[in-house]
Amino acid sequence: MEKTLVVITGPTAVGKTALTIDIARHYGIPVINADSRQIYRELKIGTAAPTDEQLRQAPHYFVGTKSIQDYYNASMYEQDVLAIIEDSTSTVNVLSGGSMMYIDAVCNGIDDIPTVRDDIREEMKRRYAEEGLEALCEDLRRLDPEHYAIVDRKNHRRVIHALEICYQTGQTYTSFRTQTKKERPFRVVKIGLNREREELYNRINARVDQMMDDGMLEEASGLYDLRHLNALNTVGYKELFDYMDGKWPLEEAVERIKGNTRRYARKQLTWFKRDPEVRWFHPDEIEAIKRYIEI
Repeated sequence: MEKTLVVITGPTAVGKTALTIDIARHYGIPVINADSRQIYRELKIGTAAPTDEQLRQAPHYFVGTKSIQDYYNASMYEQDVLAIIEDSTSTVNVLSGGSMMYIDAVCNGIDDIPTVRDDIREEMKRRYAEEGLEALCEDLRRLDPEHYAIVDRKNHRRVIHALEICYQTGQTYTSFRTQTKKERPFRVVKIGLNREREELYNRINARVDQMMDDGMLEEASGLYDLRHLNALNTVGYKELFDYMDGKWPLEEAVERIKGNTRRYARKQLTWFKRDPEVRWFHPDEIEAIKRYIEI
């Protein structure tokens, strides 16, 4: 019998975790987490990772399984999830989260872009520090004008990554981005969760307040010396690091976390609404969602 992968996604704070646990318990299966930051054990509060009680209700893959100092990416996640589904004895598996690239990697595949060597990565870090982003953008324009035309040239990580591939392989970054959808040995059912905008924004604001009450500032303080790591280039931690640097008061940092989280939620919705395979529900429509999965 063909396996089915149920993908439950939607914007941050919409209510994915509670509904997904309900679905997982219904089928007696674990949850495959698709939140790229909840993978890191040091970021429990600031990523609203499932609580110990929620983990007891339904086991989760990829929650607190890596350190922020470990290297991990969407391609590695794709292979790990495919192995889990292949080994699963259940005909239904459930993947839930809001990390767009991770979900896309599992459902559609990801381009086979080489892993960057450490020496190349260190050299590009040095050049960025010494020459600045504008010089690296000019380098990318010379080496890969096609990607230069579409890349976010204010995002140094994306510019640097493209250059790393160019220098390591001697080919353009564009040549590796075929975006060919890969065949999967399972059926994919995509469920999007959404709420009215005001309701969603109120939930986001309340969640940030709760995270602060739960000790997010202390969590971030313990990670301050590691703030250069990519895993910490994340809404919530960035604003608190700026507070610690004296850039603004704590109250403003918290308000900025709320605003940037709302902005990220809009970005998630824009991404997922481009996908015609996603069927949208309110999180309270649990029975309708279960019926849809079993069609």
